[in-house]
Amino acid sequence: QIDTAARGFSLMQDGPLDMRMDRRQHTTAADLVNDLPSTDLAQIFWEYGDERESRRIARALAQERTMRRIETTGQLAELVERVCPRQGRRVHPATRVFQALRIAVNEELDSLRRGLAGAWQMLASGGRLAVIAFHSLEDRLVKDFMRSQARDYSLPAGAEADLPHLRQPRIATAVVVTRKPILPSAEEVAENPRARSAHLRVLEKL
Repeated sequence: QIDTAARGFSLMQDGPLDMRMDRRQHTTAADLVNDLPSTDLAQIFWEYGDERESRRIARALAQERTMRRIETTGQLAELVERVCPRQGRRVHPATRVFQALRIAVNEELDSLRRGLAGAWQMLASGGRLAVIAFHSLEDRLVKDFMRSQARDYSLPAGAEADLPHLRQPRIATAVVVTRKPILPSAEEVAENPRARSAHLRVLEKL
């Protein structure tokens, strides 16, 4: 589905600006781009795409949609490239915007949190949870989850920082098998370029 133009994920092929993994969902990327306030769009581009020009792009989108609705991936990619010219870069300027919209449309980080919690609950003692993340937001979430399970203390609900005086002793429920993520080999990346950003982390349940 990622490579199918009609699903609206690819900025290299023109298609409807959809991006829903599950087509039973109601909200599409076009809905977000055309209906959200520019401040909310900028927040999505910054938070989920780490896009430094998030505000400029969001303002340009808000201006564009006063003249016409943005309905296709081609329209969006062209507009972002107009705001942020490629200037010799190999990566398309709209890559981060597309990533951010896909994450927002599919609520990917919430799905990952639920998946990690569910998998951990199902895992037997001695079992291992292996997770491959493909971008830094996912990897950070996976890393934090694994570290929290391996700690010999817990933090109260709502704690904004890991401070010594907030720690409540407990028995650790896991051990982190991979202190650093396992990265793909050069051979694997050559065979499957999409693997280049993959980070594999493993946690064992005690």
